[in-house]
Amino acid sequence: MNELRFEQVSVRFGGRRGMTAVDGVNLVVPQGQVVGLVGESGSGKSTLARAAAGLTPVSAGRILFNGEPLRHRRGEPKPLQMVFQDPHSSLDPRMSIGDSIAEAVPRSGRSTAAGRAAEVQRLLGLVGLDPQRAFSYPGQMSGGQLQRVALARALAARPQLIVADEITSALDVSVQGTVLNLVRELQREMRLSMLFISHNLAVVRYVADSIAVMYLGRIVEQGPSEQILGDPQHPYTKDLLAAVPNQNNPGLQPAAVEPALSAVTDAEPADPHHPPLGCRYHLRCPIGPLVLPGRDICKEADPSAEGRRHAAACHFSDELLLSGREGLL
Repeated sequence: MNELRFEQVSVRFGGRRGMTAVDGVNLVVPQGQVVGLVGESGSGKSTLARAAAGLTPVSAGRILFNGEPLRHRRGEPKPLQMVFQDPHSSLDPRMSIGDSIAEAVPRSGRSTAAGRAAEVQRLLGLVGLDPQRAFSYPGQMSGGQLQRVALARALAARPQLIVADEITSALDVSVQGTVLNLVRELQREMRLSMLFISHNLAVVRYVADSIAVMYLGRIVEQGPSEQILGDPQHPYTKDLLAAVPNQNNPGLQPAAVEPALSAVTDAEPADPHHPPLGCRYHLRCPIGPLVLPGRDICKEADPSAEGRRHAAACHFSDELLLSGREGLL
């Protein structure tokens, strides 16, 4: 059972007067499934990923793998590997591609230089690269090729779960589809569990079995991908969907789809160092107190997700009107 579980996980920087980047997150990545984690820059997605990889300490809560606390001890096999956004910075420019991948291959009593070289050749072929690329250096390869190398390097460690953090955002649009196809094929073939992080719902919908939406350090909605995309229950999720070009009319703007959105388009995102009281999204919400009178509860009380569809943390999620949602699927 390769299940990753976050239980009330919080990550805080700077002591008491610092910033809480992740605040009480509950999230499960089931065995053999891809969970898409989406949200704007600064929402806490990458911090949560780094906490899972042991790169950022957890301030509260716990992270479990197969029901046991996830530990990252030097010299021990790691069940989780992370693929970063920028492959140029995650690969040593002074090491050949083959040496970078071989470095991640687990050492054992029977491990030999020839065996590791053969494994490097196999992994390069697995990610669709010429095995002769083992003798190349990062500076001789494109961004898309390097991201394939980063995937091969992660797979070299024989992980049970992959955390992919914005792995297509630094690539040209023409290359993104190729990398996404590769990710989906590898995940299905190897039955890997995966936490796939992106700010782009159009990317996440292509690979994810379920989706969790994050805003200012909290999960505000989560559920099966088809349900989240077809019937979002939180205004922020709907706002993210409105930003995706409509397939039937790519030129359609969100304000034309839903006039209420225009009332809050000028609102700045809340300061993550000082998040607002109540619902953290109320300053930008199209069905919140800035648009509709009599909804002061949004400014006063933190909404509970319990008992609501998709665990949507919104006081008025049941009243959210979804005009034109058919064009989003």
